[in-house]
Amino acid sequence: MTIQNQDTRDIINTARDLLVGKVPTPIDQCEEITRALIYKYISALDLESVEMGGNARYFTGDGEELRWDKMMAPEQTANSIQRLYTRGLEMLGSSSDIPGAFQTIYRDAYLPYNDAVVLRDFLQTIDRFDTRDTEQIGDAYEMMLQTFGAQAAAGQFRTPRHIIDFIVGIVNPQKHETILDPACGTAGFLVSAYQHAGKAGRLTAQDRATLAENTVGYDISPQMTRIATVNLYLTHRQEPKVAVYDTLTSEEKWNDHYDVILANPPFMSPKGGIRPHGRFFTNSKRSEVLFVDYIMGHLNGGGRAGVIVPEGVIFQSQRAHTQLRRLLVETALVAVISLPAGVFQPYSGVKTSILILDKTVAHRADGIALFKAENDGYDLGAQRRPIDRNDLPTVQAELSEYLRRRRAGEPLDDFTPTTGLVVAKARIADGGDYNLSGERYRENGRRDSQYEWVSLGDIILGKPQYGSGARKVNYDGEVRYVRITDITDSGELKSDDVVSPSVIEPDRFLESGDLLIARSGSVGRTYIHDDVPGIYQYAGYLIRFRINPDIAIPQYVYHVTKSEHWREWILSNSKTGTLTNINAKQYSTFHFPLPPLEVQRELVAEIEGYQRVIDDAHRLVEQTEGEIVAAIGRVWSGG
Repeated sequence: MTIQNQDTRDIINTARDLLVGKVPTPIDQCEEITRALIYKYISALDLESVEMGGNARYFTGDGEELRWDKMMAPEQTANSIQRLYTRGLEMLGSSSDIPGAFQTIYRDAYLPYNDAVVLRDFLQTIDRFDTRDTEQIGDAYEMMLQTFGAQAAAGQFRTPRHIIDFIVGIVNPQKHETILDPACGTAGFLVSAYQHAGKAGRLTAQDRATLAENTVGYDISPQMTRIATVNLYLTHRQEPKVAVYDTLTSEEKWNDHYDVILANPPFMSPKGGIRPHGRFFTNSKRSEVLFVDYIMGHLNGGGRAGVIVPEGVIFQSQRAHTQLRRLLVETALVAVISLPAGVFQPYSGVKTSILILDKTVAHRADGIALFKAENDGYDLGAQRRPIDRNDLPTVQAELSEYLRRRRAGEPLDDFTPTTGLVVAKARIADGGDYNLSGERYRENGRRDSQYEWVSLGDIILGKPQYGSGARKVNYDGEVRYVRITDITDSGELKSDDVVSPSVIEPDRFLESGDLLIARSGSVGRTYIHDDVPGIYQYAGYLIRFRINPDIAIPQYVYHVTKSEHWREWILSNSKTGTLTNINAKQYSTFHFPLPPLEVQRELVAEIEGYQRVIDDAHRLVEQTEGEIVAAIGRVWSGG
């Protein structure tokens, strides 16, 4: 019997639904499913041996009745299944015969709830897997890990498999190389690396043994290392080398170096930060900084790495971040790949990039390749549904060609990637911040466009003007004071907490078409003032840009400030990298494509048409909700 992917997912979801009332946390549910799945797998090995005329190895003597097929026989009751399964967990926990990878998951194992019916239903669900199909059991286990995700509170987000395979494909680990993931989680990178190495040619038994010996994972969580160990064993049938190890504070393995390092380390640091030992290059307590530091320092002389980092590593100007980027540029970094903001949905909307390190290429190259993937083949919503747009294959092909040329010493004169650019290291070092955002280095911030690119300063009347410093007072009914806190993220004025300025300043009254941009606090937030009744005076921390209507439609410029291009520009130009301050002079340098006026009008009309559809949908939802509430009220009242 072959179980398809959707069937596998249904089995896992059903098992999880059965457990959730008894075992509430996802990681514990994962362990319970793991124990049951491997129990059946070990039993299948014994059953297969017996059917082929051999002897059972694991469930022998009095333990034969504990074998899965006997425990799940139709005549067994829920209570007898519970009794047998509990004994089976105890037996496996004390057995030295089962593979060491499995011993870790049964050591001190026990049934964490006392409900025979739930256990029976749960085990019957697991029984739907054909565990004699070793490829299927490995696929099922990998899918289970993907379904369960990870624990966002610890900064651990499950890396989507297509992103893992993308990074592994670029780094290209070989069967003879040593490979490390210093924050391995469920071992997704290590599984992908093993499979990738096998694609280059058939692996002999010795190749498999060598690759398993050379593949190493560390994780601070004993639960994660147990899961990773099983995942790796199901991949290559060799005893995995996964250790419970605190990569950032322990020194026991400090002198171990590797040919390839692959990682998606935790993004979040505990309150007070990490307390590392003194052997790191950078002086930081941030986990993402320390992990990159560790990876960079633990590559062999010609080593390569692919590591996912939060966007702050790319541009934040804190001393440790700048110091880390300088070391990367000078010693190991060859490329940065910016990923879409929703890659880690639904666990996190954090914006990330990939650092590609190659010590051999880095010493030969005088530049860094900065790539950007606008789409990764999935939408950016919580469900991450497949879409047709996917830049990853193009990025991988272009980056691979760039690295090939660098390694071969070939010129880059005709190398014109569509998804990135190559920036000289000297230019990145200029100014001392070593900013690695691609937007910083595009000529005038430009991308391909059929229209002329202009700066915001090119299309305004007069100079930008900062807001009033007046205090707020009770609303006087005539002049409304517009503060940053009055503007929503969507660019609308709030209807509550309306106030007036303590000092009336007519030169700061808003006119139709005025564009306000926040310079601090909610830096980058924008508001376009339409022709509405009343007098509006704008407050401090806002900057007014008066758009020249002979050149640009103010509403078009406003919609540009709601784009991904604007958001990226804000991230790369914030003074501290934490979005605290951008001044009028900086805003004036923002570049964007400017179509002819008639095209601008058409675009604005199209966008506003979409917005009306959205608004109508919201009103319909509100109306429907009101009708439902009213109907329920009539039922309760007997009307």
